[in-house]
Amino acid sequence: MATIRQEDFIQSIADAFQYISYYHPADYIKALAAAYEREQSPAARDAIAQILINSRMCAEGHRPICQDTGIAVVFLKVGMNARWDASLSVQQMVDEGVRRAYNNPDNKLRASVLLDPAGARTNSKDNTPAVVHTEIVPGDHVEVICAAKGGGSENKSKFYALNPSDSIVDWVLKTVPTMGAGWCPPGILGLGIGGTPEKAMLLAKESLMAPVDIHELIARGPKNRIEELRLELYEKVNALGIGAQGLGGLTTVLDVKILDYPTHAASLPVAMIPNCAATRHAHFHLDGSGPAKLDPPSLEDWPKLAYDAGKGRRVNLDTVTREEVAGWQPGDVLLLNGKLLTGRDAAHKRMVDMLNKGEKLPVDFTDRFIYYVGPVDPVRDEVVGPAGPTTATRMDKFTRQMLEQTGLLGMVGKAERGPAAIEAIRDNRAVYLMAVGGAAYLVSKAIRGARVAAFDDLGMEAIYEFEVKDMPVTVAVDSKGTSVHQTGPLEWQARIGKIPVVKG
Repeated sequence: MATIRQEDFIQSIADAFQYISYYHPADYIKALAAAYEREQSPAARDAIAQILINSRMCAEGHRPICQDTGIAVVFLKVGMNARWDASLSVQQMVDEGVRRAYNNPDNKLRASVLLDPAGARTNSKDNTPAVVHTEIVPGDHVEVICAAKGGGSENKSKFYALNPSDSIVDWVLKTVPTMGAGWCPPGILGLGIGGTPEKAMLLAKESLMAPVDIHELIARGPKNRIEELRLELYEKVNALGIGAQGLGGLTTVLDVKILDYPTHAASLPVAMIPNCAATRHAHFHLDGSGPAKLDPPSLEDWPKLAYDAGKGRRVNLDTVTREEVAGWQPGDVLLLNGKLLTGRDAAHKRMVDMLNKGEKLPVDFTDRFIYYVGPVDPVRDEVVGPAGPTTATRMDKFTRQMLEQTGLLGMVGKAERGPAAIEAIRDNRAVYLMAVGGAAYLVSKAIRGARVAAFDDLGMEAIYEFEVKDMPVTVAVDSKGTSVHQTGPLEWQARIGKIPVVKG
């Protein structure tokens, strides 16, 4: 009978969440490197290169792959005969491990968890509580999976109660394009089929914890209906042409995972949850012999790539004019230099409330650019921690008012903009620039100075002023309202030409 000691369990949880903050699973990196080699879309290939370069930098520097270091999710399989030498509950022990990991001074992670979600939305400041799923199984060991899921991918989770005669494939192909690029493809799709609605969602999440092995399945061929479905969806989802970061390309998913469970005769519940380009999970067993030991991956698994900043057009943010912006074309690669303001959900809400009351904003946005970001706190000699973009569509409802009442000239974020934001950009001759989600540490190296400019009480959601040098971005919506997230996937779906457009 194994005795699991409280301190061993807590420290193992803490070590695992630190580990996954800077180490991608090796199977994911190998699959992404293969996708990079076969990618034919220049924009998608560049995005994948940035993700791979960022990943290697994080593995070497032990800093977060993504500024969104995720909500902590833990799957536990506890042996029936295991004995606990502990005074805390399992939830309390997990939370203490998460607390240690996220407040580690050598690699401080971003606290994103808010208490009172429907009310005050107050940051817990240590990313607790974690979401814990526990299963009691035969044996005397404890199996643990720690995962960190970012909000951009979690927000794209889908569920539908299909009729038993409906096609799962048709539903997936109709649904994936509605998810946009906020989940940071190329990633992995997890499907849960059957059971009840909540069981299907849990199956979908748990399926994402398995290794990327679609290439092995392709090589040997399917042995059952689930494997056939995985292969069919892998081929057809990639044939949609969405591509890396939604820019259009050959690879949208690196794998499709499926878990199923018996269901009611009248039901076909289906859940779909994506795992983003910052795929993060670690697996270990505790047998009573001490804390888990997680071996670092070999850096030989990472391709040796370097980002070529010379291919972009340099832009001086301190002197840029509306006339200059009007000459930028969709897909142009720019290198931003100068002072860049930041602001995301909470800051936008506060600013719009102030504008509605006729109050003066604490920051002048006239002819300035705003970056949708919530950075990680700096450590050692950093001016800022990893600072990749957040999903821009969450700011869509604020966009017209910000452009028309503050003089804002442009925005930088992740993924596509919705119709209302695109119309506002066109009407105000503004621009939207896209930075690569999943390249947060790489982006942070372009930030040479940082200070809080307003709303210090909002923590990572405060308004900062960054001093940037050669920060790489792509013109995603030009001043005429043309969006590369609309034109790119359509172009590459036509090029791939394997399936018809699914009409909903």
